[in-house]
Amino acid sequence: MKKRILILAGGYSKEREVSLITGKSVKKELDKQGKYFSKILDPKGDLIRQIRKFKPNVVFNALHGRYGEDGYIQAILESEKVKYTHSGVLSSSIAIDKEISKKIFIKNKILTPKYIKYIFKNNLNSHKILTSVKKKFGFPVVIKPINEGSSVNVFICNSSNFIKKLKILKSYKEILIEKYIPGREIQSAILGKIKLGAIELKPKRKFYDYEAKYNPKAKTQHIIPVNITQKNYRKLMNISLKAHRILGCKGVTRSDFRFYKNKFYLLEVNTQPGMTNLSLVPEIARFRKISFIRLIEWIIKDASTNR
Repeated sequence: MKKRILILAGGYSKEREVSLITGKSVKKELDKQGKYFSKILDPKGDLIRQIRKFKPNVVFNALHGRYGEDGYIQAILESEKVKYTHSGVLSSSIAIDKEISKKIFIKNKILTPKYIKYIFKNNLNSHKILTSVKKKFGFPVVIKPINEGSSVNVFICNSSNFIKKLKILKSYKEILIEKYIPGREIQSAILGKIKLGAIELKPKRKFYDYEAKYNPKAKTQHIIPVNITQKNYRKLMNISLKAHRILGCKGVTRSDFRFYKNKFYLLEVNTQPGMTNLSLVPEIARFRKISFIRLIEWIIKDASTNR
């Protein structure tokens, strides 16, 4: 009998389109094997009914961002006692919350950029916030939503465009203002307890934003292996595994770093890294001679009901 794999893709977040591409990429690989019966489900209001109707052996969670990567879908899957992939309810909700995860990093002596949480009031006091940020960090700074992924609505700001960019994020109610760390953009992947590897990114754009991640025309340069010393490579992968463990993650995660003055600054841990033809985890796996289908099958085999 073919193993029944239900792939959740799409969803309600601003990363919907990327999630659908991930879902299609996973389904295409599974269908080639001839031993799986797979279906893509875009979760709507009748998700539970659809799960019960399909009776999956495993749910492959290919959702990104809010409602898919934040513990919401995971809680539904736990209640249905169905095996599913990636991280569980608590670890997903902690990892996507950039403020909570940063507090955990700091407590566990993992270097991360300094930050403040900014709560929008009815009237934006431009002078007050500008003065406060200058005093705390100086410019440039990074402003970002607390719980979005894929660099959605992330901006690097100087003092002249800070207020303008801040107003764009007003709908979020609260955001993070973070000290900007220059240097090299390096990302690493963990697969269960395996230190899978790392990749360096050299975007043509200002930084590795949504466009640089998903648009081939952005021509972001991917460098693998990363040109750092063996000592620094070990340090990078040890930090990555430590972060994966302290957040309670399962399956595959990708950690985003800035490497500056011989120090690694952890920006965030992604519990649902993309699986598209431009995605980094499959590329890191390929470098380790792990094919895309082997990576997918490892994730499926790792699935469980209590994550």
